[in-house]
Amino acid sequence: MDFKNQVVLIVGASSGMGRALALRLAAEGAHVVATARRKDKLDNLAAEIAQAGGRCLAIAADAQDPAAAEQLVQHAVQQLGRIDLVLLNAGGAPALDMRAMEAREVTAYMRSNYDVAVNVLFPVLHQMVRQGGGLVAQTNSLAGWLGVPLQGPYSAAKGALRLLIDTCRVEFGPLGIRFVSLYPGFVTTEAVAGDGMPAPMALSEAQAVEHMLGALRREPLDYLFPWRMAWLVRLSLLLPKRWTTRILRSEVPPLPATARPAA
Repeated sequence: MDFKNQVVLIVGASSGMGRALALRLAAEGAHVVATARRKDKLDNLAAEIAQAGGRCLAIAADAQDPAAAEQLVQHAVQQLGRIDLVLLNAGGAPALDMRAMEAREVTAYMRSNYDVAVNVLFPVLHQMVRQGGGLVAQTNSLAGWLGVPLQGPYSAAKGALRLLIDTCRVEFGPLGIRFVSLYPGFVTTEAVAGDGMPAPMALSEAQAVEHMLGALRREPLDYLFPWRMAWLVRLSLLLPKRWTTRILRSEVPPLPATARPAA
C-alpha cells in the first residue's frame, strides 16, 4: 500500500506504537485520523505532525462505548470523505494472575482489548462497503495464538479478535476489503515498563514499528514477529496440547498467599 494521500484512522494513537505509526504515516503523506481517549496527548500529536508539514485530524473518543465509536467514524468521514486504512491498535494488559482475579476484572480486560476494536471495526467496515473497499489492519499479539501464563484475559481477547478478523476476511473480502493481522511478540513500550511480565526476545518500539509498516506495505494476511518468537509459537501449536501445557505451566510463578481470593 502506498500511504500518500490515504486517509488512515489509527485507534490508540495517543502513545506507544500507535503514536509512532501516526508520525511515520503522516510523514509518508497520509492524512492521519488519530483517536484515543486522552485529548491532550492527541492534540500534541496533531501539533507535532502539523509542524512537520503533515496532516492529522485528532478526535478524542472512548471506543468502549459503541455509540462514541460510531460517531468517531462518522466524524472522520464527514471531514475527509472516506477511510482507506484503519489500524486497530488499542489494548494491552499488565501481568495478570487469574488465580487472584474476579470475573469482573477478567471481562474488563476483554472489553479494553476486544470491544474497543469491534466497536470501531464495524462502522468502518460499513463505510468501506459503501466506498468500495479499504484495508483493515489490527495489532493483535502472539499471545492470541495460545494461552500465555499471566496473560489469560489478554490472550482470550486477542484470540477472539483473531477469529473475528479471519471470518471478516471471508465475508467482506468479496466486497473489496482487505485484512492484515499483525502479531508482535513482546515490545518494550512505555505502557508495559515495569509491569512484572517477563519479556523474552523483546523488540524495541522502533523495531516493532518498522515491522508493522513493512507488513502494511506488503499486506500479508498474517504477520508474526519477531521470527524466533513466532517460530516458537508455531511450533507450540504443532505439539500435543499436554506437552504445551506442561511447558507453559513451568513458567507460572507461585501464588503469594496475600494474593489469594477471599473465601
